[in-house]
Amino acid sequence: MLLSTYGGRGDVLEQYVVDLEDVDETRVALVGGKGAHLGGLSRVDGVRVPGGFCVTTDAFRRVMADVPSIDDRLDQLSRLSPDDREAIRTLSAQMRETIEGTAIPGELAAAITRALAQHGEQAAYAVRSSATAEDLPTASFAGQQDTYLNVVGPTAILQHISRCWASLFTERAVTYRRRNGIDHRTVHMAVVVQRMVFPHASGILFTADPVTGNRKVATVDAGFGLGEALVSGLVNPDVFTVRDGEVVAKAIAAKQRAVQALPAGGTREVAIDAQRQEQPALTDAQAVRLVRLGRRIEAHFGRPQDIEWCLTDDGFRVVQSRPITTLFPIPETGDQENHIYVSVGHQQMMTDPMKPLGLSMWQLTAMVPMHEAGGRLFVDVTRRLASPASRAGLLDVMGRGDPLVRDALETVLGRDDFVPSFPDADPGGPPAGNASAPIETDPAIVTELIERSQASIAALERDIRTKTGPALFDFLLEAFEEHKRVLGDPLSLKAIMAGMEATWWLNDKLGEWLGEKNAADTLTLSAPDNVTSEMGLALLDVADVIRPHPEVVAFLRDVEYVEDDAFLDELAKLAGGTEARDAIEAYLDRYGMRCVGEIDITRPRWRECPTTLVPVILDNIRNFEPGAAKRHFEQGRQKARQKEQDVLSRLRALPDGDRKADEAKRMIDRVRTFIGYREYPKYGIISRYFVYKRALLAEAERLVRADVLPEREDIFYLTFQELHDVVRTHQVDHQLIQRRKDAFRSYHALTPPRVLTSDGEAVTGAYRRDDVPAGALIGLPVSAGTIEGRARVILDMAEAELEAGDILVTTFTDPSWSPLFVGIAGLVTEVGGLMTHGAVIAREYGLPAVVGVERATRLIRDGQRIRVHGTDGYVEILP
Repeated sequence: MLLSTYGGRGDVLEQYVVDLEDVDETRVALVGGKGAHLGGLSRVDGVRVPGGFCVTTDAFRRVMADVPSIDDRLDQLSRLSPDDREAIRTLSAQMRETIEGTAIPGELAAAITRALAQHGEQAAYAVRSSATAEDLPTASFAGQQDTYLNVVGPTAILQHISRCWASLFTERAVTYRRRNGIDHRTVHMAVVVQRMVFPHASGILFTADPVTGNRKVATVDAGFGLGEALVSGLVNPDVFTVRDGEVVAKAIAAKQRAVQALPAGGTREVAIDAQRQEQPALTDAQAVRLVRLGRRIEAHFGRPQDIEWCLTDDGFRVVQSRPITTLFPIPETGDQENHIYVSVGHQQMMTDPMKPLGLSMWQLTAMVPMHEAGGRLFVDVTRRLASPASRAGLLDVMGRGDPLVRDALETVLGRDDFVPSFPDADPGGPPAGNASAPIETDPAIVTELIERSQASIAALERDIRTKTGPALFDFLLEAFEEHKRVLGDPLSLKAIMAGMEATWWLNDKLGEWLGEKNAADTLTLSAPDNVTSEMGLALLDVADVIRPHPEVVAFLRDVEYVEDDAFLDELAKLAGGTEARDAIEAYLDRYGMRCVGEIDITRPRWRECPTTLVPVILDNIRNFEPGAAKRHFEQGRQKARQKEQDVLSRLRALPDGDRKADEAKRMIDRVRTFIGYREYPKYGIISRYFVYKRALLAEAERLVRADVLPEREDIFYLTFQELHDVVRTHQVDHQLIQRRKDAFRSYHALTPPRVLTSDGEAVTGAYRRDDVPAGALIGLPVSAGTIEGRARVILDMAEAELEAGDILVTTFTDPSWSPLFVGIAGLVTEVGGLMTHGAVIAREYGLPAVVGVERATRLIRDGQRIRVHGTDGYVEILP
């Protein structure tokens, strides 16, 4: 009904028009984002804003109440996918035409006309859309609605106000809202009517570098005439880079065209005189003065700003300011020191944002302090870089894991004035180990470590059952200490490092002695005790149980229509369904705590959403014969054995060959003993996390029954301590939860940097290689071999549909992706390192793999043929 959407006539306030000077940034609901920011700007000392008024959202609701069938059309629009471009285009065009054709009620037109009389009825105005969901910290909506320049006369202004209302439903605005999860019904449109400025020059000021994110660097884009020439791309701007009160770089463009206002209204393009085209639109002093003005505006709004400005004879006028929403946030430290942060997500192979409970739980159970920004976690490595004693070790570890991180750190270190020198800098580093570490090559060590972990988890499960309310949180704090004790077990760390160091030793020495790259990749095939590779093979066994039962297979193909909580019960009703259910249950008993993005405790686990596994099971049924798991493991073991014999034989033929062969044999034994255990501590962490989660969700259900929370998943938007307080007091800040939900949604649009400085600069790093073919995509070689095949670009494991010979291309792969690895021929990821999970499992399965390929999922199209060079670290896109 119209009343439920926009309010009936009797509910509409009579505040149809307000002066810009009478509003500020708290009045977004009344005058939209642009109007609110302009009102706020007019209060900043030294900032001059052209005068004008706002036609409020009350006026918009008043008009929309007269638009025929508006509710039905909004319903249709809300049902459309953001990818259904044609349907959106057609429906939004119909809505705009209807809105523009709806007469403005007499009382509203009179209010607008009175405001025009006060500001100059025959003056020229800019008529600008100002939606309630724009110029927000989390969504700028830049360019999504319409602006009209140099509009003259009441009739024309009323007409263009209607066009601004209608522009709420441009195709681009509708699509933007859908992609950002914003309900069309919650967004209303105000209109700013502002005195026109006729400038000599105009442009955009970014108070932070929009490319690097550096908050201390401002950039000014400038051109002649109206700013429309720059916004529309008609000309390239002059670009001034300003830091610490001086222009540190500038590029003066040849500005052949400009946009100027016409005396009777409207604008036109004009040619710039040849002698003026390469003259700067601003002097250096003007650019510095403008940035100084921008810093005041930034301080007023509390965040970096994207500012539209004009320059006239009497100085600068500011016509708009909005937050720069693309900047990655900076961790808050409360000091003014320089800091360098390394991304945790790039090490853990999960660069998606995490919810607040997930962030705080990881922080409470991590071995080192971590800082949050943009829904991601970072480790401050400043002190370790500041000490020469620890710097080399840190760079070595980072370089082996991800060369882009090392290069980024070295880039920052190359700036002599950034990294502080701490007299008490920590000379330590990550857990150290080397190929001769004092640990015996004995499989019993791994068995003992696994048994210790299992015993600790069993004790946790037993003891937590009786804990509820505040006592549960006291218990969990103690459990987190046990969690860290197990994770930091010296014997466990030695075993992990022994396997990793032996891998590096083999690759280095066999490369030196035999000229063979990445020899350890084959030597680690089907290594024992690798819980992650076993997880992938075990799902092949599940497929073997299901394959003989056609009813079960048919049911799985339609499983999208079955709720997760009913899935296993429905399965058991079919012929062969009991066997299928038991096989899946057994799999979930061992691996059900896993899921994509598993370091975030709030992510749904396989045990909670077992249908997630169905696409992979169906792929296994289609692509493999019975007994594939056993054959796959045995083939890998045989290849590793043959490789060992080949390497040792060739080494013995070299000068001093017996010594070299004996050393290599010791390292091969060591890597075969310990490299599989590399995956177990993460399995233990995630096992414990699932125990924690179930206990916390039980508390959430109690809060829901007590009417403290509307939904149990709301606890995911509270930190652990905040949740503890809610359980203790039964009081909750619902607005805080909503703000956290909005922020989390906005974080998905941000790309986390590998390295981030306290200036806000995202330092990406580079491979700096010249040994790859032109046009190839460079990455890190992590699993040897070359494979050619169809690229399957998959961002959600639940949507995977693979054929034999496909090459998986994705952003990252954590252990939950390993069931897919048994059915692919190669792997390409945007994130990863030599010892991250995807690389380890690729080597276990003998898959050529290249990781750390920047923007791989955007540069490679789904279905393209590609060639993956896993030995040399690059990917070719084939014709």
